[in-house]
Amino acid sequence: MFVLWSVRNKDAGRLARDLNQARALLEQREHERDLAQEELFRRLYEERELNKEKAQFQSQLAEYEKYAALAQLALGAAHEINNPLLGILSHLELELKDAADLEERQEIEQCISGAKRISSTLHGLVNYARPGPLVLSKISLHRLIEDTLAFLEHQPMLRGKQLENTVPRDLPHIRADANQLSQVLMNLLLNAAEATGEGGRISITASKLTFVDMIEIRVSDTGCGIPPDILAHVFEPFFTTKRGRGTGLGLSISQAYVRSHNGEIRVDSVLHHGTTVTLTLPIRNEEVIENAKEESEIVV
Repeated sequence: MFVLWSVRNKDAGRLARDLNQARALLEQREHERDLAQEELFRRLYEERELNKEKAQFQSQLAEYEKYAALAQLALGAAHEINNPLLGILSHLELELKDAADLEERQEIEQCISGAKRISSTLHGLVNYARPGPLVLSKISLHRLIEDTLAFLEHQPMLRGKQLENTVPRDLPHIRADANQLSQVLMNLLLNAAEATGEGGRISITASKLTFVDMIEIRVSDTGCGIPPDILAHVFEPFFTTKRGRGTGLGLSISQAYVRSHNGEIRVDSVLHHGTTVTLTLPIRNEEVIENAKEESEIVV
């Protein structure tokens, strides 16, 4: 009886050990399976992110290639057209001096206006294709915006519209090209004025971003807004809704100027409610400073 009991105990012990070993092996296999699944999910996620980055890179590359081709076309067109155009303008102005008939003068003036429009378009093309080198100085944004508004306040399209400048005087000075930045602001303000009816409001604000050495400038209006299908194309060269009144290069050139400062420009708009254009610029950008001519004067 004792022998039988001992054998049974040994068998039970062996079964318990086998069961524990099987349980441990199962747990190990489950752990390995979980690790394999995690690794698979991680690789799938990385592959998806890589594919997304690849698609973004290819899209940017296609955009840069398109702009590079346009730049070459623009420079070639400007060279081939500008000199003959100046000759045509000079001849038309001489014809205008000698013209006595009112109808004839009007026709010549229309020709001169058309030639000047071509010249303006060529100038915009050259600015877009080959922006001039940056000339950096230490700029007070409050003063620069104040001067820009003062320069524009007598423009007919701004009459009857409320202009607000709430840019703080104590904002940090930034290193930037005052001429390029002023051109960007003038273009944005004139666009806002065209979109805003009489009695509307155009405001310009700025602030230092938290935790980063960046300044954000916002030009807002209470105008007609931009439809979503048009908003996606506003930075494309030659895209314009100002039939016969614009070249479609204003925002493209503004974007080129802002990016030359390692900044970004964004347009947000709600149809029938208004538009806000946001510029984000570094306060001091070492890469830009190294590649630009720097002037010591301070705009205060």
